[in-house]
Amino acid sequence: MKRFMVCAFVCCVWLMVAGVTLAEERVYVGSKACEDCHDKEYANHVKFSKKASSFESIRVMRSKLTAAEYNECLECHTTGYGKPGGFVSESQTPDLKNAGCEVCHGPGSLHAESGDPDDIDHDLTVESCSTCHNADRVQAFDYKPLLFGGAH
Repeated sequence: MKRFMVCAFVCCVWLMVAGVTLAEERVYVGSKACEDCHDKEYANHVKFSKKASSFESIRVMRSKLTAAEYNECLECHTTGYGKPGGFVSESQTPDLKNAGCEVCHGPGSLHAESGDPDDIDHDLTVESCSTCHNADRVQAFDYKPLLFGGAH
């Protein structure tokens, strides 16, 4: 009986912790969700940032790419590809088909709900961009780090 009570207690604690973790998990919501509070930044992103139409560049190249190359392109030219709640396909997740706000700032669901700056990645540096803009891609695509150029 004592063993049962200990197991039941451990299970209850685990479920509470898992419930809190699941409730606090950030998920992708798409850049449009940012527009209401960040209208100037959103407008600048859509108008000036190449990221806002990044999917088009891989759509144009698709016939020349292997499946593996195409999937590698999706990692940087879409929002959240290969991550929970991220881009799946143009038909399933159209709001995530380009490289939007959440590519740099992380999944925005908690921030969109709370408005709390601590619920989103906001202290970005050039190093923050290195997931996509690494040495190989800088050389291949002539990337120039414009942390504040064209994004906001």
